[in-house]
Amino acid sequence: MMINFKFVLIWFLSFTFVINATVELGVDRFFKDGFNELIRNKKIGIVTNQTGVDSNLKSTINIFIDNATNYKVQALFAPEHGLDGKEYAGEKIKNTNWGKDIHVYSLHGETRRPTKEMLDGLDVIIYDIQDIGCRSYTYCTTLFYVIEEAAKYNITVIVLDRPNPINGIIVDGPMIQELFRSYVGYINVPYCHGMTIGELAILFNKEYKIGCNIKVVQMHGWDRKMSFKETKLNWIPTSPQMPESDTPYFYASTGILGELGIVNIGVGYTLPFKVVGAPWIDADLFAKNLNQQKLPGVLFVPFHYRPFYGSYKEKTCHGVLIKITDEHVYKPLTVQYCLIGILKTLYKKEVLSKLTILSQSKRDMFNKVNGNDVIFKYLINEQYPSWKLIEFQKNDRQNFLKIREKYLLY
Repeated sequence: MMINFKFVLIWFLSFTFVINATVELGVDRFFKDGFNELIRNKKIGIVTNQTGVDSNLKSTINIFIDNATNYKVQALFAPEHGLDGKEYAGEKIKNTNWGKDIHVYSLHGETRRPTKEMLDGLDVIIYDIQDIGCRSYTYCTTLFYVIEEAAKYNITVIVLDRPNPINGIIVDGPMIQELFRSYVGYINVPYCHGMTIGELAILFNKEYKIGCNIKVVQMHGWDRKMSFKETKLNWIPTSPQMPESDTPYFYASTGILGELGIVNIGVGYTLPFKVVGAPWIDADLFAKNLNQQKLPGVLFVPFHYRPFYGSYKEKTCHGVLIKITDEHVYKPLTVQYCLIGILKTLYKKEVLSKLTILSQSKRDMFNKVNGNDVIFKYLINEQYPSWKLIEFQKNDRQNFLKIREKYLLY
């Protein structure tokens, strides 16, 4: 019997496509599934940056401009790091233009909220930015500000949903006390909330009674347990220190510690947020004490390196490399507070000497990203602070899970 190799090839490719199918993003579905009817005959603004691409890596901006037959793209809005993502953390972004006719307004310059003048004439704002799943990352706060301002002028906000790269099940870290609401923590959710940006938008709108007309274009094929790698989507660095799809796990594990300036956390080296070191640390002792805590899904490996810039520039640092062994049970903030606490326990003199010269602005930022000032007080006053830090607000996190349940789309 002759075999029809052409048929076999087609069958094989079809089967391969099914098992390798990627997640469909909100932007993938917008025109394909008819959501574009929401913007028919409308003037729209788009909040996006370099991460706003479809699954074939075409930019959201170009997709909307190329399809603009019965609507008009009137304005673009750029978050922290700018429209192309090259600016450093905290750097002010200037207004500019896209081509001849489209204004690009900075939401990280003279203002962090869209002004009445920026919103003038808009009917719809579309938001498409890859978030990293951490409350302190400012892209989500930018969305919340946009929702608040849009509500004032009856402007619809459409969120093109994207995966939480940490996954949609990890919930860890403290809540926010009202006194500490800020640009690096605007809504009362745990530091790692286990939600997509679309889910957060709905939660914010309802729980804070904003009254904005919000539409979320959901993904297809995304499962809450998925890491970003498991989606088989292409990772675009969300900011200069977020180069890989697993970096968000580590940002949530060391970023708060980095605010204190006690140790180097890999910023200035090739492993941002993935290492913790200083010249005065005994790497083997530090790793041993961390591993003795038996934290789920993680091991700590003794590590030695020399940062190229930043904290301890060109000085040999000794410490640990964080290795995640099971990302489904890994707890980033538990790891972070264990790191902070054991540093205090093993190296009380070095830690307290750094904390005593910490500027007020640095202390304020540390408290803002934590969402409270209790963590700092524990660090100063407790001899063995690790588990006190980890257990802080445990009951509040459990209560949040009940609220969160109402807003999960997947």
